[in-house]
Amino acid sequence: MQVLILLTLVFPLLSAPMARTVVGRVEPRRATWLLAAAALLLAGTSCGALGLLVLAQLVRIPTFARLGHLSLSAISTGEFPSPWTAAPAGVLLGAALLAAGTFTVRRARALADASRHARDLPGRDELVVTGDSAADAYTVPGRPGRIVVSTGMLDVLDERGRAALLAHERAHLTARHHWFTAAARLAAAANPLVRPLATAVEYVVERWADEAAAAAVGDRRLVAQAIARAAVAAKATRPRRSVAATLGAVLPAARRGRAGRAADPLAGAGPVPRRVAALLAPAPRTGLPAIAVCLLVLAVAAVCALQAADHLQDVLKLAHVDLH
Repeated sequence: MQVLILLTLVFPLLSAPMARTVVGRVEPRRATWLLAAAALLLAGTSCGALGLLVLAQLVRIPTFARLGHLSLSAISTGEFPSPWTAAPAGVLLGAALLAAGTFTVRRARALADASRHARDLPGRDELVVTGDSAADAYTVPGRPGRIVVSTGMLDVLDERGRAALLAHERAHLTARHHWFTAAARLAAAANPLVRPLATAVEYVVERWADEAAAAAVGDRRLVAQAIARAAVAAKATRPRRSVAATLGAVLPAARRGRAGRAADPLAGAGPVPRRVAALLAPAPRTGLPAIAVCLLVLAVAAVCALQAADHLQDVLKLAHVDLH
């Protein structure tokens, strides 16, 4: 069991190479689903492994054994991790649960604020144009979700560029990209080792929206030009958003991470240049080989965690039977 638990705890170290592989070789929509699921699975199994380490030591304490009606003699015959691992595992598990709980509360409040903001925006149409001279465009999730574009942003784009921008923002709303980023960030809060996956998710949702916009307007180069112009204008005016849970056409440079910078041949470039380069290149392929490799890694990680839990369950079941 100890080997299985250690293997489960090691798998999150593969987050960075997995993020690079998926971002560079898998079509954005599938990449988003795969990376978000990978972040949740690796964070969940690693937290579960920590829980198994703690539980394996608790049942060896006479007081807890009596409460569980377990035989200490039967438990002692089972294969258990070293007692010295229980305390660090307990601390790490407590920190993971606290971080995940804190993030969940904050994200729920941000989404609630976004929903109220969406309802309070003027008019009832999906598109809301503000009189702000700062160039900005973003979506506000809610019921209904809204697309907010400033006049400053509209002024720097021509009619076709505006259509590309709106198609990009509409893709964010339609696909509910805020849930993917929230799930990945939750996983990263629980286990910082999966942060490269969360960073990659924030990038690929923008790429997903880029490809959706290209399909809607029928011109990949047009979308690339619109993104580049929007980025230059936004950087010059530096708009400030009052709502936390938003997704925009221009991904702020502050969100970049080491995994994001190394995710493709444009190492060191920001998200916007990489997105523009991707749009100027041929349309991305499905990336089935990369998907298969990543799914295999995730399957092995899940099997290791389940086998460790099953082994502990078998030992406890035998201990319970032995007592009676």
